[in-house]
Amino acid sequence: MALLQSLQSVLGTRLLALTEDLGELTLEVAPADYLAACELLRDAPELKFEQLMDLCGVDYLGYGGDEWETDAVSSEGFSRGISSTAESFLGSPGRFNWSDRPQGKAQARRFAGVVHLLSITLNHRVRLKCFCADSDFPVLPSVCDIWPGANWFEREAFDLFGIIFDGHNDLRRILTDYGFIGHPFRKDFPLIGNVEVRYDASKGRVIYEPVSIEPRVTVPRVVRNDSRYEQASAELALQTKRPD
Repeated sequence: MALLQSLQSVLGTRLLALTEDLGELTLEVAPADYLAACELLRDAPELKFEQLMDLCGVDYLGYGGDEWETDAVSSEGFSRGISSTAESFLGSPGRFNWSDRPQGKAQARRFAGVVHLLSITLNHRVRLKCFCADSDFPVLPSVCDIWPGANWFEREAFDLFGIIFDGHNDLRRILTDYGFIGHPFRKDFPLIGNVEVRYDASKGRVIYEPVSIEPRVTVPRVVRNDSRYEQASAELALQTKRPD
């Protein structure tokens, strides 16, 4: 593949990994090489990635765990969530007793920044991944000077994942409320939240209360006895009874 060869040639030893899956290329670089790699991706004549399409954060805490692997599903209700007493309920990040929450301090390569780039000139795309060196205090260089459109994307990744983008000229929250504590997309954050917010007409103001809902996992359930399957079964029966 011409693009793969160009990436290997231009980035050279800066490449930690370069993989192709489902026709998509993903490359990984170290934090120390992040800015230099981005400049090469933008400026190299054989690459010309002029446009940053997206930048997001990823939390790899508990990566590979699957909380959908469960047979503890009810037959009632729209969501058919599993029971909160099911053993599998507490098996993965996001579904836990807060006192037993997963801790990411000892985990290397927990947080990563992921950038999706487009070359308008050459009509090709690539995904760039860079893991933060420190999971306790995740930091990556800001690419706003290379692609100004990264400004709000980096603010979003900071707000939701707590990734600091060094060199960003206005790094502040963009989605959560004023005074919000924590970063909602971290997997060590309770999925039901910490407080409920509602307007109290009698007090004439917004009040904060303990969370009243219980977390649960919604498990897909395939119904195989509806009319579509009955019709298919009837047609198959007729076909088997027909003489050759």
